[in-house]
Amino acid sequence: MKITVTESMFKDAFVKMNRADQFSDEGLSALYEFLSEMEVDTGEEYELDVIALCCDFGEEHYSSIASNYGIDGDFDTLLEYLEGETLVIHADEDTGTILYQNF
Repeated sequence: MKITVTESMFKDAFVKMNRADQFSDEGLSALYEFLSEMEVDTGEEYELDVIALCCDFGEEHYSSIASNYGIDGDFDTLLEYLEGETLVIHADEDTGTILYQNF
């Protein structure tokens, strides 16, 4: 038996698993939208696994990502690098955060 997960239920699942701080509210919305669109595009249902999502995706300030990967440059430089290396789901230049698939 399966249920349709709403965005609110999706976010609540992170709270219930003590992962509420893993992503920003905006990041969780973007991740929910990405997974929903992926279901439509592939025709396959996605089974929600909060821990797997926390392992597979990260949301950080671009300066932290640059430091972790040894990249010099501004937000746009890092974003271009990430887009060439992995999947970028959401980038917010105003806050400097990027939601991307870990690689």
